[in-house]
Amino acid sequence: MGTSRNWFKLIHRKFVRPSTRDIVVVTNTSPNPHEEIADAFQDPNTAAATPKKKQALTKQDIAAIKIQAFFRGHLARQAFRALRSLVKLQALVRGVCVRRQSRIALHCMHSLVRLQVSVRARQLLSRSGDGVEILYSDLYV
Repeated sequence: MGTSRNWFKLIHRKFVRPSTRDIVVVTNTSPNPHEEIADAFQDPNTAAATPKKKQALTKQDIAAIKIQAFFRGHLARQAFRALRSLVKLQALVRGVCVRRQSRIALHCMHSLVRLQVSVRARQLLSRSGDGVEILYSDLYV
């Protein structure tokens, strides 16, 4: 709730402070939109002779433009916050998946080591039947 109050204060400050820039809309008086394109390819001296009307915006129009700009900025910040939280959630999920994969890999490696130990023990035991002495340290190398 506190953030909306700050947002309205910011808008109020922008409206109270006088603007040093004027917003001017330039419109073409010709009813044919193709004339405007043709004027662009003409000689610059004749194109300057084309009358253009300047229309100053009212305070309500300027206020509407400013409100729209602030609201679009607010929506952009909100979308950025949502995207940032989504990235954090993805990192959390990926971390869980990576930990699960590493746990499975360690389990498989541990079972392979046990298999190697049992194979090595069989090899040593089979050699002992040939008259070779087996040391206790040879079994668990």
